Amino acid sequence: MREAVLLVGGQGTRLRPLTLTTPKPLLPVAGLPFLTHQLAALRQAGVDHVVLATSYRAEIFQETFGDGSPVGLRITYLHEDVPLGTGGAIRNAAGGLRSGPNDPVVILNGDVLSGHDLAGQVDFHVTVGADVTLHLVEVADARAYGCVPTDDEGRVSKFVEKMDNPVSSWINAGAYVFRRSVIDAIPEGQVVSVERDTFPSLLESGRDVRAWKETAYWCDVGTPEALVRCSADVVLGVAPSAALMVPHGQAWFGDADRPPADVQVFGGSSIGAGVHIGPGAVIEASIVMAGAVIGAGATVTRSAIGSEAVVGDGAVVVDSVLGDHAQVAAGASPAPGTRVEANA
Repeated sequence: MREAVLLVGGQGTRLRPLTLTTPKPLLPVAGLPFLTHQLAALRQAGVDHVVLATSYRAEIFQETFGDGSPVGLRITYLHEDVPLGTGGAIRNAAGGLRSGPNDPVVILNGDVLSGHDLAGQVDFHVTVGADVTLHLVEVADARAYGCVPTDDEGRVSKFVEKMDNPVSSWINAGAYVFRRSVIDAIPEGQVVSVERDTFPSLLESGRDVRAWKETAYWCDVGTPEALVRCSADVVLGVAPSAALMVPHGQAWFGDADRPPADVQVFGGSSIGAGVHIGPGAVIEASIVMAGAVIGAGATVTRSAIGSEAVVGDGAVVVDSVLGDHAQVAAGASPAPGTRVEANA
């Protein structure tokens, strides 16, 4: 048995208003709940049991995935009444694990899509006998991230916070393999950051913390811009997904009304169930969720349109977000970056 923990308890505040009704890991990416792509990657890597560490709107996860059989896994749900941070959430999730003290447990942040070799990371962790192995990706500009310098054998030497002159271009990519006993040593019932508390503490005590360096496709869907871009990348086949193995050309259509012939839908757009698109509309690189209406002659570009939202006839929506049931009036052109809630 190979096990994993998925950290899905965050409120996704940077994605509001979309996350006022739907947890961030369940927002659609290429027509599927984002978490579906991660679960498929875990299954592909040999994982058969996943513990979902939930907090915000926890009940929706179980309604979506049940016991895990629809995605070929066994899923256990463990809820945090009070958010405990990443480390505290991992420790809380240990109550659902069945692994022995020296067994590897995969830990994934619930907002990262990665195309790296997860099975290879686990095998490396086991082969070198590490306590924790982190996936690192190399970025051109690491100033916006904490970076992780290592030696030639992949041993992590320290964890460095954001700085103007980073000492390394390799950053934490949010996919870990823990020795089970390390999880059990995290203080129970306390707020703990695995990045700021657990990892530095392990280094200080001389534990073996390793890096799996692999620069593959990587996207953190924590902002609307990243969510829309990631979804388009999956549709176009730029981003690998074991849940959607065949690219869908320029657009993905769910059970939606087929648009009139003069409608243009391209750039990796995804169109949810029951969406109505009026004549002459143009949708580029956008997510349009179930039941939304895109009016005649409207233009939607690099935007996320919530469930049952309405973009009026001739409206122009660019780089913006409409929450569920929100509306943009006919002929309107909100400034790029606008976020529209239902009651706005």
